Amino acid sequence: MNKGYKNIYFIGIGGIGMSALARYFSDRGCSVAGYDKVQTPLTQELEESQMAIHYLDDPDLIPDTHKDPEQTLVVFTPAIPDSHREWAFFREANFTIKKRAEVLGDITRDSYCFAIAGTHGKTTTSSILAHLLKETGLPFTAFLGGISEDFNSNYVNEGDTYSVVEADEFDRSFLHLSPDVACITSIDPDHLDIYGSGDALVDSYKDFTKCLKPSGKLLVRKGIPIRGYTYGIEDASDYSITDIEVIDGSYRFNIKTPAGLVEGVQFPKPGRHNLLNGLVAFAMADQVAESKHKLAEAMGTFKGVARRFSYRIRENDFVFIDDYAHHPTEIDAVYDAIREVHPQKYIMAVFQPHLYSRTRDFAAEFAKSLSQFDAVLLLEIYPAREEAIPGITSEWLLNKINNPNKKLVPKHDLIHEIKASKPEVLVTMGAGDIGMEIKHIEKVLTYAN
Repeated sequence: MNKGYKNIYFIGIGGIGMSALARYFSDRGCSVAGYDKVQTPLTQELEESQMAIHYLDDPDLIPDTHKDPEQTLVVFTPAIPDSHREWAFFREANFTIKKRAEVLGDITRDSYCFAIAGTHGKTTTSSILAHLLKETGLPFTAFLGGISEDFNSNYVNEGDTYSVVEADEFDRSFLHLSPDVACITSIDPDHLDIYGSGDALVDSYKDFTKCLKPSGKLLVRKGIPIRGYTYGIEDASDYSITDIEVIDGSYRFNIKTPAGLVEGVQFPKPGRHNLLNGLVAFAMADQVAESKHKLAEAMGTFKGVARRFSYRIRENDFVFIDDYAHHPTEIDAVYDAIREVHPQKYIMAVFQPHLYSRTRDFAAEFAKSLSQFDAVLLLEIYPAREEAIPGITSEWLLNKINNPNKKLVPKHDLIHEIKASKPEVLVTMGAGDIGMEIKHIEKVLTYAN
């Protein structure tokens, strides 16, 4: 896709989607460089792969090799503000500048493209699908929104015939894709700063379905108001899971497909939401794989995705789970999964709200979801791309939570509060920089337990 560009420059190279693209271009011999706001383990990995990265917004720091408009493609994330100096430099110098989603659409257009859309479940579903394609020997490239524990990466290069991408609804990015097979896992109101209303979000998903290639196939979770092949649990969908058993925190079940029943499937990730993710990944792979039996075997060996119901400590008297959940529906799914596999345990939730606008728009829903836990520790809101909104604070949200065991905690006091409470199950949730604290929490609590 690089159309002769020798150099690729990323504004926001450390983002999970951007870094996957950076790896793709580096794999293909391009000189990759970029800017990001902060250094992270992910950007350090990119630097170790010979990518030149800096952390100050300064056009003088852009490598000279990447200042030739004829030879350099610039890729940016919509989260970059208009005031960004490097972005202004490239615009004024008439570089070719494309959004990440547009580049992803260009790259995958000539492959057989699997696109996973939905408010929740995109990363887990795409990671399961990549694992299934790998285990059945199919050549593919995958761009994942998280670190797959099966590949230890957010980018997988196993060939060019098939591609696996996440169809992101933020900023209507998924409208740049041209899938052969697509799925929609969920449509819950989110990104209302972009869409304004839930109805507008649904309309955008309907527009996405029109992006499928003429012979394309759409899979939709049962209950979503968009036409397509349906999937669900214990219902009359085209693909459905039946006869579920929970055995030592894992699932055993059958899958009903249009071509017959697949029996004795095992899947190791807890939570009915993860069962649905696994089912639709199976259904997508079933469109191209020769053997349903091999797909079923591969379902049982999926390791997971970092920060998606990830067990960090699992001992007899203490469990520590980390999850990326940052929307009330996702928090509910995490709670239900914990209750299913760890019934009667005392659960403490640590939650870092993500975005002022999301906290404002779903305050009542967040309060209801968090009230289910036995105890709640709330961190300050992670702003990401946003400026503060007057009156929207974590203390404001805390006051709405109906739970006697709740507390607003500064990050530096978090471990002390956890140790003092002695929960049987600890779950950390959020899409902000709480992920940077997990290894430290794990280390201290492993020693303490």
